[in-house]
Amino acid sequence: MSRPILEIHRVSKTYGSVRALREVSLTIRQGEMVAIVGPSGSGKSTLLQIAGTLDRPTSGTVRVAGYDVNRLSDRELSALRARYIGFVFQQFHLAPGLSALDNVADGLLYSGLSLRVRRARAAQALERVGLGDRLRHRPHQLSGGQMQRVAVARAVAGEPPLLLADEPTGNLDTESGAEVLSVFRSLNAAGITIALITHDLDVATACPRRMRVLDGRITP
Repeated sequence: MSRPILEIHRVSKTYGSVRALREVSLTIRQGEMVAIVGPSGSGKSTLLQIAGTLDRPTSGTVRVAGYDVNRLSDRELSALRARYIGFVFQQFHLAPGLSALDNVADGLLYSGLSLRVRRARAAQALERVGLGDRLRHRPHQLSGGQMQRVAVARAVAGEPPLLLADEPTGNLDTESGAEVLSVFRSLNAAGITIALITHDLDVATACPRRMRVLDGRITP
């Protein structure tokens, strides 16, 4: 059995009087593709934020690649994210004045790599998501599905072992969503662990493992 890449143990998160998560525990192992399903307001996006170390739990333990997040400084957390985690969100967050190539290369801006190397890695990542012929296109010249694939390429350009996606097909039509989902499956087949937040049961059924979040808890 493969080693865990993400371990969450009895994690709770409170915002004022609102309990967004209630003693949630889950383990995701290297090479898995997992759908985390739940309605709006169920706590699934909060779970992703904590899994990605973008927020700290009120209580409980989070480990990424064996590192206890609670023991790390903010600077160490930033380094952990840069090394181990890629993010894809519902919104594409692409710079409108930049080409697809430079939108992806800018995701490596703080890697210490030269511009030439960053662009080379960006080109490779765009090839992986089927956009090798769109390197010089700007966002307004791309479809919604293509823009999301640029965002996916940006997330994997640094070769993180874990990819966290929050409603990545939420802004897409059915055909474009299927294309993006196919990209996730191919990345997973190549060894990237993927945790995908969604409220779409059709998207969830494409993942080998599924779990449901409701009222801040993981339910059967």
